[in-house]
Amino acid sequence: MASPRPATLALFAPWLFVLLWSTGFIGARFGLPSIEPFTFLCFRFALASALLAGLALVKRAPWPVGGAALRHIAVAGLLLHAGYLGGVFFAIDRGMPAGLSALIVSLQPILTAVLAQRLMGEHVSRRQWLGLALGLVGVVLVVGEKFLAPGAGPPPVTVASLSAVVVALVSTTLGTIYQKRHGAHMPLLSGTALQYVAAGVVMVPLALGFETQTISWGPPLIFALLWLVFALSIGAILLLMLLLRLNSTARVASLFYLVPPATAVEAYLIFGERLGPLAILGLVIATGGVGLVVVQR
Repeated sequence: MASPRPATLALFAPWLFVLLWSTGFIGARFGLPSIEPFTFLCFRFALASALLAGLALVKRAPWPVGGAALRHIAVAGLLLHAGYLGGVFFAIDRGMPAGLSALIVSLQPILTAVLAQRLMGEHVSRRQWLGLALGLVGVVLVVGEKFLAPGAGPPPVTVASLSAVVVALVSTTLGTIYQKRHGAHMPLLSGTALQYVAAGVVMVPLALGFETQTISWGPPLIFALLWLVFALSIGAILLLMLLLRLNSTARVASLFYLVPPATAVEAYLIFGERLGPLAILGLVIATGGVGLVVVQR
């Protein structure tokens, strides 16, 4: 009799990934007032890589062998971690609302589907294109409600913050495709640890060259750092790598449409932020759109 574990994992892994990934903006909101973004990411990458490497040694997991494998791991790490997280954290630190940055980054599923179809020959059906479009509409409704609220005014956006979040969008899109194409055989624990090492090599000079390294250690920062390391940099990222092995890049990327709605619900529960009817409608539409892309006929 076949084991039910693979089927169970395939069913629950996408939703667990969305839940964990959506808390990244909440963690950033807790931590960034106490530390600069690049310095924050240096601590995060160092701690995550050390924990994953230690876990790989304890479990006697295999390590990548050969220059080509290490090169692919480094490129994926720079795109998925340094480029994406560095861009988002910098934009939020420079005043861009987390919701607006999430909205811009949420263009990733459409961009990923187009590039995956052209570069990797993946077929995206009309049903899936409809789902991708509905997901984008849902995200716009969820995020747009905050900007339509009375007295909200135009969101603060600078050239620097907008450029940073565009870098994040391009990096996470290319990183997802690159990981799918070249990381199919990457050892999860050791390979992800090396990805964080590569991202840290880029982040350290940015922190030393452009930041003061002023840190206000306290419960909010410590909680945010530990949560982002264990829940995001280890839990969510390992789930992402696993999902990319099991599914097409378009199906996996569509899950990112659920991140802004999930973050809005979390902000409502934790910070008491308003969640009005427009946001609820957007949540329903985004969920339905992702369902069209992810759920097989």
